[in-house]
Amino acid sequence: MNKLAFIFPGQGAQYVGMGKDFYDADETCKEIYKAASKASGLDVESLCFTENEEINITEYTQIAMLATEVAMLSAVQKKGLVPDVTAGLSLGEYGALVASGVMSMEDVFKVVRKRGIYMQEAVPTGGGMTAVLGLDAETIEKICEETPGQVSIANYNCPGQIVITGEVNAVAAAAAKLSEAGAKRCLPLKVSGPFHSEMLAGAGEKLGQVLAETTVNEIKIPYITNVTADYVTDASQVKDLLQKQVSNSVRWQQTIEKMLADGVDTFVEIGPGKTLSGFMKKICKEATVLNIEKVEDLAKLDELV
Repeated sequence: MNKLAFIFPGQGAQYVGMGKDFYDADETCKEIYKAASKASGLDVESLCFTENEEINITEYTQIAMLATEVAMLSAVQKKGLVPDVTAGLSLGEYGALVASGVMSMEDVFKVVRKRGIYMQEAVPTGGGMTAVLGLDAETIEKICEETPGQVSIANYNCPGQIVITGEVNAVAAAAAKLSEAGAKRCLPLKVSGPFHSEMLAGAGEKLGQVLAETTVNEIKIPYITNVTADYVTDASQVKDLLQKQVSNSVRWQQTIEKMLADGVDTFVEIGPGKTLSGFMKKICKEATVLNIEKVEDLAKLDELV
């Protein structure tokens, strides 16, 4: 094995019951959920483990997902694994910050609770997102630029899968042009707003005020930011990048390509679902990807220790 990366998924992978086996099996994991509840003022355990509608509402999804990822991370760390680099998709970047030692768990929970609230509040009527399948990034970028209104790329997920975001009419108009240009499918997403678009810049500004009062530590383990798809080498850059991340494109494919170019050949996806593992198959089939979603998945890590 050359290099190891820990990667963390974003919103969309959540489900009721996620992390419950970690909570039941490991006292440290249980304490992490309780810490998330205390920091956020929410009953995160109920949010994650009992049937409810709130888990799919951005304001609540973010803290629920992050608590689950951090709990699972603690179990992975107990195996003695230390990554060479970390990264996370959108919300998942906060899991990477914990893994890299950039922010304390308590501070991350407080910040993400506010992030969820601000993003929910900022969601304007008339915003949406659409997944574009089977078309190259350059064509999509060009058509978005030429389309009247606000429409841009939200996520560069993997080859053949890019998400556009913005005003509903502009997104629909761009999708029609993209279909004409050869896209296999354009699928409107069931999301509550135009995330990672300029329409969310106000939420980023509010988040920036919270981040201004948050302690950022020395970067112990390198991590790659969504905004630039490059390493953050100076801790003083972290707050500005997290503010920008709310309204900037998520450059996930480029993030993974950066890691691969630097010799990372093994990726451990920590969190609910297998979204990032799926993207990896499209980016680099040769890479080893291990998904940690259930307690029994921890056994997969024995070969890495």
